Amino acid sequence: MTSPLALPSPPLPTHDWSSSYPMTPASARLARTHTRRRLTSWQWQGDIDDALLVVSELVANAARHGKVAGHHLWLRLALAEDGGLIVDVSDPVPEFPGFGTGVWAGVAPGEGGRGLLVVRQLARHVGWFPRHERGKTVRARLAGP
Repeated sequence: MTSPLALPSPPLPTHDWSSSYPMTPASARLARTHTRRRLTSWQWQGDIDDALLVVSELVANAARHGKVAGHHLWLRLALAEDGGLIVDVSDPVPEFPGFGTGVWAGVAPGEGGRGLLVVRQLARHVGWFPRHERGKTVRARLAGP
């Protein structure tokens, strides 16, 4: 197992929203729709298309690799005081093997995994942390305006 990546402390959120989704590929599309609506209603001045791509990739990865029978994944969006966006995607699997290698280190893989490289390019910070007895959370922080 790779160790969690230390994340900078995010500024206090001005808006906060979360929702659970089933562990299916269709959840990525639904999460994109909810994210667009939420960021539009918050009048977020950052790049909404970038945010949608990050949400889509992280939700799709959680649905594919974090699948545990009887569990859902969670998406949390938070706007920080500085205008940045925090995207948290949580799943019930406590490990994140290979986080510091391969695609996360900037190496483009063969057929799959390019979405994680995209997340890394679009986000200011990407990391993960364990949730006490409940799996892990992958966090991406996007810049505001």
